[in-house]
Amino acid sequence: MSLFLSLCFALLLSLCHGSRIQPRAVPLDGLLPNGNFEQIPRISDMKNRQIIGKYSLPHWEISGHVEIISGGPQPGGFYFQVPRGVHAVRLGNLASISQNVRVKRGSIYSVTFGATRTCVQDERVRISAAGQVSELPIQTVFSSDGGDTYGWAFEAMSDVVTVTFHNPGVQEDPSCGPLLDAVAIKEMLPLRYTKGNLVKNGGFEIGPHVFKNFSTGVLIPAKIQDRITPLPGWIVESLKPVKYIDSRHFKVPAGLAAVELVAGRESALSQIVRTVSGRNYTLSFTVGDARNDCHGSMMVEAFAAKETLKLRFESRGNGAFKTGRFAFRAISVRTRITFYSGFYHTKLHDFGHLCGPVLDDVKVVPVR
Repeated sequence: MSLFLSLCFALLLSLCHGSRIQPRAVPLDGLLPNGNFEQIPRISDMKNRQIIGKYSLPHWEISGHVEIISGGPQPGGFYFQVPRGVHAVRLGNLASISQNVRVKRGSIYSVTFGATRTCVQDERVRISAAGQVSELPIQTVFSSDGGDTYGWAFEAMSDVVTVTFHNPGVQEDPSCGPLLDAVAIKEMLPLRYTKGNLVKNGGFEIGPHVFKNFSTGVLIPAKIQDRITPLPGWIVESLKPVKYIDSRHFKVPAGLAAVELVAGRESALSQIVRTVSGRNYTLSFTVGDARNDCHGSMMVEAFAAKETLKLRFESRGNGAFKTGRFAFRAISVRTRITFYSGFYHTKLHDFGHLCGPVLDDVKVVPVR
């Protein structure tokens, strides 16, 4: 009997030990170490606002003219807004900051970062990771409060990747360049079909990290910039981005997130779905406003195969929405569905803040 009890106890210990050494991996989703730049260099590592020393910015490696900025009035009559905290970094001529991040090989990650131009010249941010590079123009300001946030995605080719932000510009003032005030990373979970709906991620529930303390949405770059998108399943087919918004900071028609078409006909969103040629389908979608002071007569145009629908919506800025639906016949085994805003909009009391209709709950179902 004692032998039996000893064996049972040993088996129990082995099971407990096995559960300890195989913990469930938690997907990355949050700020990088010192991603908000609130851990600043020592005074001895500063020359006025410029950081001196390759490793003087905690958790980051710097190259070139990099400044640490405190939000508010600046020398020369400038005013820099840092909406997500107190400090930010400014990348001067050909300057860069980088950080090594431990990831899962083969997984897709999105990087969310706040970026604002600080000079009148054309400014860009070059972001790279795992051998993938994209150069994002930030000359167009979508929010007047310094809250422009961008999303970018990459595929991890190794267990550790170096995420780098670089200013490729050369200006007369060597300190001129983009201001970065927060950087976060998120592991993108695999897409799955919702039963009865041929559209992947039709409710936009899978998307980039959204900053908790302050958000004006996350701008998703156009397809011409990236092969991998931080908005899985969807393609931004235009010169301007679309904006990913969440229910914590905006009114969305359903679920946790939606997309705001902020640049009129210059920001089109599409997806290619599997269909059966000659079969009939119904495309439905919801249009509304984000309750963000975006008023006026809105219209979202939707296309599928040879059919189109112009869904008009009169926004009073109170978060209302309506649903559109139309039938189409597939002419191929692949059907592209596309949406764009028919008009350009700005906030009622802030003409420097671009906005537009909200798109959500997109479904394609076969007609039985």
